[in-house]
Amino acid sequence: MPASPSTARALNDRRALQLLQEEGPLTAGQLKNLTGLSRPSVADLVERLQDGGLITVVGESGAQRRGPNARVYGIVADRAYLAALDVRTDSVGVGVADLLGRTLAEATLSVEEDVPTEQAVEAAVALLERTAREAGAAPLHTVGIGAPGLVDPATGELRDSTGLPAWHRGLVRVLQERLPATVLVENETNLAAVAEQRRGGARAHGTFVLLWLGAGVGAALVLDGKLRRGASGGAGEIGFLPMPGTRGLPSAIHCDGGFHSLAGGAAVQELAAAHGVTTGPDAPATLAAALGAGERAEPFLDALTERLALGAASVAAVLDPGCVVLGGELGLAGGKVLAARVEARLAQLSPLRTEVRAGELGGGAVLGGALLVAREAAQDELFAPAR
Repeated sequence: MPASPSTARALNDRRALQLLQEEGPLTAGQLKNLTGLSRPSVADLVERLQDGGLITVVGESGAQRRGPNARVYGIVADRAYLAALDVRTDSVGVGVADLLGRTLAEATLSVEEDVPTEQAVEAAVALLERTAREAGAAPLHTVGIGAPGLVDPATGELRDSTGLPAWHRGLVRVLQERLPATVLVENETNLAAVAEQRRGGARAHGTFVLLWLGAGVGAALVLDGKLRRGASGGAGEIGFLPMPGTRGLPSAIHCDGGFHSLAGGAAVQELAAAHGVTTGPDAPATLAAALGAGERAEPFLDALTERLALGAASVAAVLDPGCVVLGGELGLAGGKVLAARVEARLAQLSPLRTEVRAGELGGGAVLGGALLVAREAAQDELFAPAR
Protein backbone atom coordinates (compact mmCIF):
# COMPACT_ATOMS: atom_id res chain seq x y z
CA MET A 1 0.00 0.00 0.00
CA PRO A 2 1.62 3.33 -1.06
CA ALA A 3 2.24 5.99 1.55
CA SER A 4 -0.18 8.89 1.77
CA PRO A 5 1.08 12.29 0.49
CA SER A 6 1.44 13.60 4.05
CA THR A 7 3.39 10.52 5.14
CA ALA A 8 5.64 10.75 2.10
CA ARG A 9 6.34 14.40 2.83
CA ALA A 10 7.18 13.57 6.46
CA LEU A 11 9.58 10.82 5.37
CA ASN A 12 11.25 13.11 2.85
CA ASP A 13 11.62 15.87 5.43
CA ARG A 14 13.19 13.50 7.92
CA ARG A 15 15.58 12.12 5.31
CA ALA A 16 16.68 15.63 4.35
CA LEU A 17 17.29 16.55 7.98
CA GLN A 18 19.34 13.40 8.48
CA LEU A 19 21.46 14.27 5.47
CA LEU A 20 22.04 17.80 6.77
CA GLN A 21 23.02 16.29 10.13
CA GLU A 22 25.43 13.79 8.62
CA GLU A 23 26.84 15.72 5.66
CA GLY A 24 26.66 19.29 6.93
CA PRO A 25 25.18 22.23 5.01
CA LEU A 26 23.90 21.38 1.50
CA THR A 27 22.41 23.15 -1.47
CA ALA A 28 18.98 22.29 -2.83
CA GLY A 29 20.71 20.66 -5.79
CA GLN A 30 22.78 18.46 -3.49
CA LEU A 31 19.67 17.49 -1.55
CA LYS A 32 18.02 16.58 -4.84
CA ASN A 33 20.91 14.32 -5.80
CA LEU A 34 21.16 12.67 -2.39
CA THR A 35 17.43 12.08 -1.91
CA GLY A 36 16.50 11.29 -5.51
CA LEU A 37 13.53 13.67 -5.26
CA SER A 38 12.41 15.98 -8.05
CA ARG A 39 13.43 19.63 -8.03
CA PRO A 40 9.88 20.85 -7.16
CA SER A 41 9.66 18.32 -4.29
CA VAL A 42 12.97 19.53 -2.87
CA ALA A 43 11.87 23.17 -3.18
CA ASP A 44 8.68 22.37 -1.23
CA LEU A 45 10.69 20.43 1.34
CA VAL A 46 13.13 23.28 1.90
CA GLU A 47 10.27 25.74 2.30
CA ARG A 48 8.53 23.52 4.88
CA LEU A 49 11.70 23.06 6.94
CA GLN A 50 12.47 26.77 6.85
CA ASP A 51 8.93 27.67 7.91
CA GLY A 52 9.29 25.19 10.78
CA GLY A 53 12.45 26.90 11.99
CA LEU A 54 14.53 23.75 11.47
CA ILE A 55 16.85 24.89 8.70
CA THR A 56 18.14 28.23 7.47
CA VAL A 57 20.41 29.67 4.81
CA VAL A 58 23.98 29.49 6.10
CA GLY A 59 25.84 30.66 3.00
CA GLU A 60 26.14 30.37 -0.75
CA SER A 61 27.78 27.83 -3.00
CA GLY A 62 31.17 28.90 -4.26
CA ALA A 63 30.82 26.98 -7.52
CA GLN A 64 31.70 28.99 -10.58
CA ARG A 65 28.69 29.07 -12.89
CA ARG A 66 26.45 31.48 -14.69
CA GLY A 67 23.76 33.14 -12.60
CA PRO A 68 23.56 33.59 -8.85
CA ASN A 69 25.29 31.18 -6.47
CA ALA A 70 23.10 28.48 -4.93
CA ARG A 71 21.97 28.94 -1.36
CA VAL A 72 23.41 26.54 1.19
CA TYR A 73 21.07 25.27 3.91
CA GLY A 74 21.96 24.00 7.36
CA ILE A 75 20.18 22.89 10.52
CA VAL A 76 19.43 25.68 13.00
CA ALA A 77 21.91 24.67 15.71
CA ASP A 78 20.36 26.80 18.45
CA ARG A 79 16.86 25.42 17.83
CA ALA A 80 17.46 23.33 20.94
CA TYR A 81 20.19 22.94 23.56
CA LEU A 82 21.24 19.65 25.09
CA ALA A 83 23.09 18.58 28.20
CA ALA A 84 24.71 15.39 29.44
CA LEU A 85 25.78 14.23 32.88
CA ASP A 86 28.33 11.52 33.68
CA VAL A 87 27.48 10.55 37.26
CA ARG A 88 30.28 8.66 39.02
CA THR A 89 30.43 7.51 42.63
CA ASP A 90 32.57 10.51 43.58
CA SER A 91 31.99 13.10 40.85
CA VAL A 92 29.69 14.54 38.21
CA GLY A 93 30.76 15.59 34.74
CA VAL A 94 28.57 17.95 32.71
CA GLY A 95 28.56 18.73 29.01
CA VAL A 96 26.37 21.18 27.09
CA ALA A 97 25.87 21.10 23.31
CA ASP A 98 23.71 22.49 20.53
CA LEU A 99 21.40 20.54 18.22
CA LEU A 100 24.29 19.70 15.91
CA GLY A 101 26.09 18.05 18.82
CA ARG A 102 28.82 20.69 19.05
CA THR A 103 30.07 20.90 22.62
CA LEU A 104 29.63 24.40 24.04
CA ALA A 105 30.90 23.87 27.59
CA GLU A 106 32.06 21.18 30.03
CA ALA A 107 32.55 21.15 33.80
CA THR A 108 33.30 18.67 36.57
CA LEU A 109 32.37 18.53 40.25
CA SER A 110 33.97 16.27 42.88
CA VAL A 111 31.61 14.86 45.49
CA GLU A 112 33.14 13.73 48.77
CA GLU A 113 31.88 10.50 50.32
CA ASP A 114 30.61 12.16 53.51
CA VAL A 115 28.67 14.98 51.84
CA PRO A 116 24.94 14.80 52.77
CA THR A 117 22.67 13.57 49.97
CA GLU A 118 20.68 16.79 49.64
CA GLN A 119 23.82 18.91 49.51
CA ALA A 120 25.39 16.71 46.84
CA VAL A 121 22.23 16.84 44.72
CA GLU A 122 21.94 20.62 44.95
CA ALA A 123 25.61 21.08 44.05
CA ALA A 124 25.25 18.86 40.95
CA VAL A 125 22.06 20.60 39.81
CA ALA A 126 23.69 24.00 40.32
CA LEU A 127 26.68 22.88 38.25
CA LEU A 128 24.42 21.92 35.35
CA GLU A 129 22.38 25.11 35.52
CA ARG A 130 25.48 27.31 35.76
CA THR A 131 27.28 25.56 32.91
CA ALA A 132 24.26 25.86 30.61
CA ARG A 133 23.71 29.50 31.53
CA GLU A 134 27.34 30.51 31.00
CA ALA A 135 27.32 28.73 27.62
CA GLY A 136 24.22 30.65 26.58
CA ALA A 137 22.38 27.36 26.29
CA ALA A 138 19.30 27.95 28.40
CA PRO A 139 16.67 26.66 28.48
CA LEU A 140 17.70 23.07 27.92
CA HIS A 141 15.56 20.88 25.71
CA THR A 142 16.86 17.40 26.58
CA VAL A 143 19.26 16.09 29.23
CA GLY A 144 20.92 12.68 29.05
CA ILE A 145 22.29 11.11 32.24
CA GLY A 146 24.75 8.25 32.45
CA ALA A 147 24.93 6.56 35.85
CA PRO A 148 26.25 3.31 37.30
CA GLY A 149 23.69 0.75 38.35
CA LEU A 150 20.53 -0.60 36.82
CA VAL A 151 18.00 1.43 34.86
CA ASP A 152 14.54 -0.13 34.87
CA PRO A 153 13.69 -0.79 31.18
CA ALA A 154 9.97 -0.43 31.88
CA THR A 155 10.05 2.93 33.71
CA GLY A 156 13.40 4.40 32.67
CA GLU A 157 14.18 5.07 36.34
CA LEU A 158 17.49 4.46 38.09
CA ARG A 159 17.00 1.58 40.49
CA ASP A 160 18.25 1.64 44.07
CA SER A 161 21.53 -0.30 44.04
CA THR A 162 23.56 -1.45 47.01
CA GLY A 163 26.98 0.16 47.14
CA LEU A 164 26.05 3.25 45.13
CA PRO A 165 25.54 6.69 46.71
CA ALA A 166 21.98 7.70 47.59
CA TRP A 167 22.48 11.06 45.90
CA HIS A 168 22.47 9.39 42.48
CA ARG A 169 18.75 8.63 42.64
CA GLY A 170 18.08 11.96 44.29
CA LEU A 171 19.84 13.82 41.49
CA VAL A 172 17.82 12.13 38.76
CA ARG A 173 14.56 12.79 40.60
CA VAL A 174 15.31 16.48 41.24
CA LEU A 175 16.36 17.09 37.64
CA GLN A 176 13.18 15.48 36.38
CA GLU A 177 11.08 17.60 38.72
CA ARG A 178 12.90 20.93 38.36
CA LEU A 179 13.93 21.17 34.71
CA PRO A 180 11.48 21.92 31.91
CA ALA A 181 13.66 19.62 29.79
CA THR A 182 13.15 15.97 28.95
CA VAL A 183 15.46 13.96 31.25
CA LEU A 184 16.68 10.54 30.08
CA VAL A 185 18.63 8.07 32.22
CA GLU A 186 20.82 5.24 30.93
CA ASN A 187 23.45 2.94 32.36
CA GLU A 188 26.89 4.49 31.91
CA THR A 189 28.39 1.48 30.12
CA ASN A 190 25.53 1.37 27.64
CA LEU A 191 26.15 5.03 26.80
CA ALA A 192 29.87 4.35 26.38
CA ALA A 193 28.99 1.62 23.88
CA VAL A 194 26.82 4.07 21.92
CA ALA A 195 29.70 6.54 21.73
CA GLU A 196 32.31 3.92 20.80
CA GLN A 197 30.04 2.60 18.04
CA ARG A 198 29.41 6.02 16.53
CA ARG A 199 32.79 7.66 17.05
CA GLY A 200 35.27 5.21 18.55
CA GLY A 201 36.65 1.71 18.46
CA ALA A 202 33.42 -0.06 17.46
CA ARG A 203 32.75 1.92 14.28
CA ALA A 204 31.21 -0.24 11.53
CA HIS A 205 30.29 -2.99 14.01
CA GLY A 206 26.59 -3.79 14.36
CA THR A 207 27.31 -6.55 16.87
CA PHE A 208 29.92 -6.21 19.61
CA VAL A 209 30.43 -6.23 23.36
CA LEU A 210 32.06 -3.32 25.17
CA LEU A 211 34.03 -4.29 28.26
CA TRP A 212 34.13 -1.19 30.47
CA LEU A 213 37.41 -1.14 32.40
CA GLY A 214 37.68 1.68 34.89
CA ALA A 215 37.38 1.95 38.66
CA GLY A 216 34.69 -0.68 38.20
CA VAL A 217 33.92 -3.06 35.36
CA GLY A 218 30.84 -3.63 33.26
CA ALA A 219 29.75 -4.66 29.80
CA ALA A 220 27.36 -3.37 27.18
CA LEU A 221 25.81 -5.59 24.53
CA VAL A 222 25.04 -4.33 21.04
CA LEU A 223 23.51 -7.14 18.98
CA ASP A 224 22.31 -6.67 15.40
CA GLY A 225 22.58 -2.92 15.79
CA LYS A 226 20.49 -2.70 18.95
CA LEU A 227 21.52 -2.06 22.53
CA ARG A 228 20.32 -4.98 24.68
CA ARG A 229 19.44 -4.15 28.28
CA GLY A 230 17.98 -7.42 29.54
CA ALA A 231 14.71 -8.13 31.36
CA SER A 232 15.66 -6.06 34.42
CA GLY A 233 18.15 -3.68 32.82
CA GLY A 234 21.07 -5.76 34.07
CA ALA A 235 22.51 -7.21 30.88
CA GLY A 236 26.26 -6.77 31.03
CA GLU A 237 26.71 -6.75 34.83
CA ILE A 238 29.91 -8.69 34.29
CA GLY A 239 31.41 -7.48 37.57
CA PHE A 240 29.27 -10.14 39.26
CA LEU A 241 30.51 -12.93 36.99
CA PRO A 242 32.12 -15.65 39.17
CA MET A 243 35.73 -16.09 38.15
CA PRO A 244 38.62 -18.41 39.03
CA GLY A 245 41.45 -16.81 40.95
CA THR A 246 39.31 -14.76 43.33
CA ARG A 247 38.99 -15.21 47.09
CA GLY A 248 35.32 -16.11 47.06
CA LEU A 249 32.08 -15.70 45.17
CA PRO A 250 29.99 -12.61 44.46
CA SER A 251 26.61 -12.21 46.11
CA ALA A 252 23.33 -10.50 45.31
CA ILE A 253 24.54 -7.34 47.04
CA HIS A 254 28.27 -7.23 46.28
CA CYS A 255 30.53 -8.14 43.36
CA ASP A 256 33.58 -9.10 45.45
CA GLY A 257 34.71 -12.46 44.11
CA GLY A 258 33.47 -11.67 40.62
CA PHE A 259 35.22 -10.28 37.56
CA HIS A 260 35.36 -6.91 39.33
CA SER A 261 37.84 -8.42 41.80
CA LEU A 262 40.18 -9.24 38.92
CA ALA A 263 39.82 -6.30 36.56
CA GLY A 264 38.58 -3.32 38.58
CA GLY A 265 40.95 -0.40 39.04
CA ALA A 266 42.00 -1.33 42.57
CA ALA A 267 42.60 -4.95 41.54
CA VAL A 268 44.84 -3.87 38.67
CA GLN A 269 46.86 -1.67 41.02
CA GLU A 270 47.30 -4.58 43.43
CA LEU A 271 48.33 -6.86 40.58
CA ALA A 272 50.98 -4.39 39.42
CA ALA A 273 52.38 -4.02 42.93
CA ALA A 274 52.49 -7.80 43.37
CA HIS A 275 54.67 -8.03 40.24
CA GLY A 276 57.02 -5.29 41.37
CA VAL A 277 55.69 -2.67 38.97
CA THR A 278 55.73 0.83 40.41
CA THR A 279 52.13 1.98 40.56
CA GLY A 280 51.02 5.37 39.35
CA PRO A 281 48.16 7.43 40.78
CA ASP A 282 45.61 5.10 39.18
CA ALA A 283 45.34 1.92 37.14
CA PRO A 284 45.42 3.59 33.69
CA ALA A 285 48.60 5.48 34.55
CA THR A 286 50.17 2.31 35.92
CA LEU A 287 49.29 0.36 32.78
CA ALA A 288 50.60 3.09 30.49
CA ALA A 289 53.89 3.11 32.39
CA ALA A 290 54.13 -0.68 32.30
CA LEU A 291 53.67 -0.76 28.54
CA GLY A 292 56.73 1.44 28.20
CA ALA A 293 58.81 -0.33 30.84
CA GLY A 294 60.11 -3.19 28.72
CA GLU A 295 60.74 -6.76 29.86
CA ARG A 296 60.53 -6.10 33.59
CA ALA A 297 56.81 -5.35 33.25
CA GLU A 298 56.04 -8.44 31.16
CA PRO A 299 54.90 -10.63 34.08
CA PHE A 300 52.37 -7.98 35.12
CA LEU A 301 51.12 -7.50 31.56
CA ASP A 302 50.82 -11.27 31.06
CA ALA A 303 48.80 -11.60 34.28
CA LEU A 304 46.51 -8.70 33.36
CA THR A 305 46.04 -10.12 29.87
CA GLU A 306 45.03 -13.46 31.36
CA ARG A 307 42.40 -11.82 33.54
CA LEU A 308 40.89 -9.78 30.74
CA ALA A 309 40.93 -12.74 28.37
CA LEU A 310 38.97 -14.81 30.90
CA GLY A 311 36.26 -12.17 30.99
CA ALA A 312 36.22 -11.84 27.22
CA ALA A 313 36.09 -15.62 26.79
CA SER A 314 33.03 -15.82 29.04
CA VAL A 315 31.28 -13.19 26.92
CA ALA A 316 32.29 -14.88 23.68
CA ALA A 317 31.08 -18.29 24.82
CA VAL A 318 27.58 -16.98 25.56
CA LEU A 319 27.06 -14.28 22.92
CA ASP A 320 29.58 -14.95 20.11
CA PRO A 321 29.71 -11.21 19.31
CA GLY A 322 32.67 -11.43 16.95
CA CYS A 323 34.13 -8.26 18.47
CA VAL A 324 35.00 -7.18 22.00
CA VAL A 325 36.00 -3.58 22.66
CA LEU A 326 38.16 -2.78 25.69
CA GLY A 327 36.67 0.51 26.81
CA GLY A 328 36.96 2.89 29.73
CA GLU A 329 40.10 4.53 31.01
CA LEU A 330 42.05 1.26 31.23
CA GLY A 331 41.12 0.20 27.71
CA LEU A 332 42.27 3.56 26.37
CA ALA A 333 45.54 3.36 28.30
CA GLY A 334 46.22 -0.17 27.07
CA GLY A 335 45.45 0.75 23.48
CA LYS A 336 46.15 -1.56 20.58
CA VAL A 337 48.98 -3.32 22.41
CA LEU A 338 46.77 -4.58 25.22
CA ALA A 339 43.95 -5.39 22.79
CA ALA A 340 46.30 -7.50 20.67
CA ARG A 341 47.53 -9.37 23.76
CA VAL A 342 43.98 -10.14 24.88
CA GLU A 343 42.94 -11.21 21.38
CA ALA A 344 45.85 -13.63 21.11
CA ARG A 345 45.12 -15.20 24.51
CA LEU A 346 41.39 -15.30 23.79
CA ALA A 347 42.08 -17.29 20.62
CA GLN A 348 43.69 -19.94 22.81
CA LEU A 349 40.73 -20.06 25.22
CA SER A 350 37.81 -20.04 22.79
CA PRO A 351 37.04 -21.74 19.45
CA LEU A 352 34.97 -18.68 18.50
CA ARG A 353 36.88 -16.17 16.44
CA THR A 354 36.66 -12.85 18.28
CA GLU A 355 38.37 -9.61 17.36
CA VAL A 356 39.50 -7.49 20.31
CA ARG A 357 39.68 -3.76 19.69
CA ALA A 358 40.86 -0.89 21.86
CA GLY A 359 38.31 1.72 22.86
CA GLU A 360 39.23 5.17 21.59
CA LEU A 361 37.22 7.44 23.88
CA GLY A 362 38.19 6.36 27.40
CA GLY A 363 36.16 7.80 30.25
CA GLY A 364 34.81 10.53 27.98
CA ALA A 365 32.67 7.93 26.21
CA VAL A 366 29.94 8.19 28.85
CA LEU A 367 29.44 11.92 28.44
CA GLY A 368 29.69 11.59 24.67
CA GLY A 369 27.12 8.81 24.61
CA ALA A 370 24.74 10.77 26.83
CA LEU A 371 24.93 13.75 24.45
CA LEU A 372 24.26 11.48 21.46
CA VAL A 373 21.18 9.99 23.14
CA ALA A 374 19.95 13.45 24.16
CA ARG A 375 20.44 14.79 20.63
CA GLU A 376 18.59 11.90 19.02
CA ALA A 377 15.68 12.28 21.42
CA ALA A 378 15.49 16.02 20.72
CA GLN A 379 15.62 15.46 16.98
CA ASP A 380 12.91 12.82 17.16
CA GLU A 381 10.64 15.39 18.73
CA LEU A 382 11.65 18.46 16.74
CA PHE A 383 11.86 16.68 13.40
CA ALA A 384 8.57 14.86 13.86
CA PRO A 385 6.07 15.66 11.11
CA ALA A 386 3.38 18.18 11.95
CA ARG A 387 -0.09 16.70 12.24
